[in-house]
Order: sequence, then C-alpha cells, then structure tokens
Amino acid sequence: MAREAGALVRDGRPERVEVAATKSSAVDVVTAMDAESEALLRRIIARERPDDAILGEEEGASAGTSGLTWVIDPIDGTVNYLYSVASYAISVAVVAGPPDPERWTALAGAVHSVVDDRTWTAGRGEGATLDGEPVAVNPAGPLATSLVGTGFGYDADRRRRQAQVLVEVLPEVRDIRRLGSAAIDLCLVASGSLDLYYERGLNPWDLAAGALVAQEAGAAVTGLRGRAAGAEMTVAGAPQSVSSLVALLEAAGADSDVGR
Repeated sequence: MAREAGALVRDGRPERVEVAATKSSAVDVVTAMDAESEALLRRIIARERPDDAILGEEEGASAGTSGLTWVIDPIDGTVNYLYSVASYAISVAVVAGPPDPERWTALAGAVHSVVDDRTWTAGRGEGATLDGEPVAVNPAGPLATSLVGTGFGYDADRRRRQAQVLVEVLPEVRDIRRLGSAAIDLCLVASGSLDLYYERGLNPWDLAAGALVAQEAGAAVTGLRGRAAGAEMTVAGAPQSVSSLVALLEAAGADSDVGR
C-alpha cells in the first residue's frame, strides 16, 4: 500500500504544487495530493480489510469491528513535498487496541520514502528491513558523538519553546539534523543514519510505522518521565544512548511548552 501510494505521489506531482488548505496554523499545509493519497490507501484497506478501523491524517477516524486499526499518513513531510525537498514519505501501520500510541500494540508497518524509492518495513517480533535487507541501530555511544534528529511544531509558541530546548541539546551532541519527516527520521535511526531522534508533538500517524521499524531494529522508543512515546515526547535510539538523551531532555523540560 505504501509503495502504491508513493507511486501516485511521485508520478502525479505537478511542476508547481499549490496549498489546498491549512490545519493548525497558516504554515501547517495540506495539498490536493495528501487527500488523493489517503483516499487511495482507504480504498485498498476497505477492499482488503473491510472490518478494520482506519485513522488517517486527513479524514480522521472511521470505525471497525475487528479490533485492528490502520494508522496512515498519506504524505509525511507535506511542506517538503510542497517545496520539492527530498524528505517525504508514505507511512502505513496496523495496530491492535485503541488508536493511541501510549496504549496500542503496533503489529506491522511500512514507511516508503517517495523521492528515493526506499521502503522500510517491520513486523512485531520479526525485525526490520530496508528494501528487504535487515537493518539495525548503531551501537550506543556518548551524546557527544551522537548525530541527533529532531523536528518542530507549527504553533509559534511551541516553536519558541523547542528552540529553547535545542539550545540545551545542541552543545551536548555531535550535531542536529532536521529533515522534516518524523517517519523517515525514525527509520534513519533504525538504519544507523541517525544515532538518536527526539520530537515533541507527534501525532499517531507520524510515528505508528516508524516507531515499530525503529523498535524492531533494536531501538528504544519512549517518552519522558516514564511515559510511552507519544504527543508529549518521542525519543528513539540505542537504549543506553536514549537514557542519556532522556535525562538531558527532562532536565530541559522538553515535554512542556512553558520554559523553566
């Protein structure tokens, strides 16, 4: 499904992409292709798994009776897609239980990077792959030699607070990367192209597939203060390295929009 939607997004991209709508703010954009990609994914799921529920970024939740929910992001990294920046993906996962990252059990997921036609996949207890080849996180190392991915929200006040947190994190790590697609960031942790990743404000569809890929590649994926990964905070990487980053983020109050 992820690859089929990826082909739609890649082949159907006009020379100039226009904003179709905005969501949480004027910079949180939706394009016509977001809607087309989600519609395609929903048609496939309805045909193949009619009893399953669906939670999608654009159309929200639809009920099911099987106890399974498909969590889909039709274009993760829409602003990158809008500007023709390379990092955007299709994210598709299926979970058991409530469609809440702190309470669900992720069963399977795929993240398809549209521009370079790469696909990460994972099944619960079955490992993670990139284009069919197994992947694994980097060995744990000190923060000082760790390349760390992150992202920022669309609300101006949250961005201001995230910048304050970044001031605390940046001197303690090798460097920071902000690529613009949480799903790809999590998969890059799985593949060893990032050592660590953290972000506040992820939605269920942002992390459902990527978090499972990272976990199946050996990563710890968690929140702060003993909570599971979710909207408050998501941190991913080799377990010992994650512990160090979690401590730094907790000290910085990174799970709050109010400064210390």
